[in-house]
Amino acid sequence: MLLDRNNNAAILLAGILALVVGVGVARFAFTSLLPAMLDDYLSIAFAGVLASINYVGYLSGSIFSIFIKDVHSKVRFFRFGLALCIITSLVLGFTENNIIWLIARLLAGFGAAMALVVGSAIVMSKLQNTNKTKAMGIHFSGLGFSILVSDLIMRAVFSVSDYWQHAWVALALAGIIFASYSAYILSFDKQPANKVVKHAFDKSLFNPLVIILALAYFTEGVGMVVQATFLPDIVNSLEGLTGYGGYAWLAVGLAGVPSCIIWMRLAHRYNSIDIMMLAMALQVIGILIPTFSSNIILNLISGILFGGTFIGLVALFMNFGGQLAGKNPVFIMGLITAAYGVGQVVAPLYCVALIEQFNNYNAALYVTAIVVIIGILLLKYAKTNLIFSSHTAHGL
Repeated sequence: MLLDRNNNAAILLAGILALVVGVGVARFAFTSLLPAMLDDYLSIAFAGVLASINYVGYLSGSIFSIFIKDVHSKVRFFRFGLALCIITSLVLGFTENNIIWLIARLLAGFGAAMALVVGSAIVMSKLQNTNKTKAMGIHFSGLGFSILVSDLIMRAVFSVSDYWQHAWVALALAGIIFASYSAYILSFDKQPANKVVKHAFDKSLFNPLVIILALAYFTEGVGMVVQATFLPDIVNSLEGLTGYGGYAWLAVGLAGVPSCIIWMRLAHRYNSIDIMMLAMALQVIGILIPTFSSNIILNLISGILFGGTFIGLVALFMNFGGQLAGKNPVFIMGLITAAYGVGQVVAPLYCVALIEQFNNYNAALYVTAIVVIIGILLLKYAKTNLIFSSHTAHGL
């Protein structure tokens, strides 16, 4: 059953494992390993630059994905992306050359976009005879697994070795196993060239609702990247919480696993716009907790709120955009992810500037919370003025 390329369970498992490689190994492992690397090799400023350059790669991959026209090209670039994620992670275990690290993180970002945007579009296209909103909720639970699995691999390595370099090697080796299965399952039967379905670049999809959706997702890109890059160090920097940052990050992964399924079920029952606004409001609370409390329980809740919302929001925005695009889901998925990517590029840079100015994370967290609130207001505007004039609200 799990080797049947047309079986829904196999398709969802392959999609989840692709996210573990593309998002866990190539992106969030960096956050797990950040405290160890800060102690030994990285400065906070260079860590911020590496985070931004990773998202430049992610942004370029998201834009590139919009122009991939046929399913077989999608499969080729998806597989290429998985390979990039593995190779660029392996490189980090063998060098501390700053230029190589910058190039590796840039290419890892591109690979992550192929795994997330193109891979998710392939999953959505391959799923058969099922409620796609609920099924894609299961698929995007892979974002939570990606944090959890990469963090657990790192912890396993640190239980036998003191070198963070060994963790990068172990992550890359695990990535090879996961990617092999995903690349096998997420493919399509060969078709004669004249029968391959190609999707034209459809300018009509640039309607006001999609533009507002992209702007709102930009604010969410800002909202997620601050904690996604710095959360362990944020918690470690609080009075009395040195060493607890890893536990807060583990809480992010644990909360993230079921969050997509829960949020997508809520979106199916009510409507996506309302549920997005609720999730973003909860995220604002999580962002602000470290600014007023050094209580360990509250800061673990901050991690839970972050993991329980940002992963669900990726699923909500991507599924909503994919449904708006109809038969070519990668188009709007790529477009809004590009906006999300711009937010992710900008946020680490202003964060590093504010951290160095004030010698703590508070100002960066305040600015981030304000940006996410603007995103909530944009969605409120879309719901009031746009969505009911052109789309059925239920399930969207």
